[in-house]
Amino acid sequence: MPVRTELRDAAAAALALTLLGVVLGLLWLWLAPRVPMISDGRAVYLLNAEGEEAIGAEGTFVLLSLAAGALAGVVAFLFRRRGGVGLVIGLAAGAFVGALLAWRLGVWLGPASDLAAHAREVGKGKEFDGPLKLDAKGTLLAYPFAALLVHLLATAIFGEADPEPPAEPAAYKGPQGEFEK
Repeated sequence: MPVRTELRDAAAAALALTLLGVVLGLLWLWLAPRVPMISDGRAVYLLNAEGEEAIGAEGTFVLLSLAAGALAGVVAFLFRRRGGVGLVIGLAAGAFVGALLAWRLGVWLGPASDLAAHAREVGKGKEFDGPLKLDAKGTLLAYPFAALLVHLLATAIFGEADPEPPAEPAAYKGPQGEFEK
């Protein structure tokens, strides 16, 4: 496959997956559970100390990333059945940049990140939403991992097989009519 085609495929895949990262970020913002906080005027506390909303927000990001990556892997395979190095590099790079974009977009558009200022703004004893954040940065790899894994599986199962090399002709061994390979 010519280098120009490989570069075009890489750029197209990277751009598409980066743009899908915007959708991923907006979905995360919309679907992630909010972390309820409260202030006593001196400090900010979780409203429910045993609440699971914070880990739920990260879990939502991971699940959405896995779904977006799986979708991207299938679509990439359907458009380019013969694959190629450029497509795979574009999938990996675009999905990683898309995950970074989704994370930063969700944090930027979500509740305020400055807890102290937000607590002063809402007032003492009032409930407010904590910031949307990812503490486990490894979750950013879910999107590219899913895209590459699904593309690899689709290529392995449904892709075109490499042609078999031609068989060598058998050599005549002797008068008994036996052939040797």
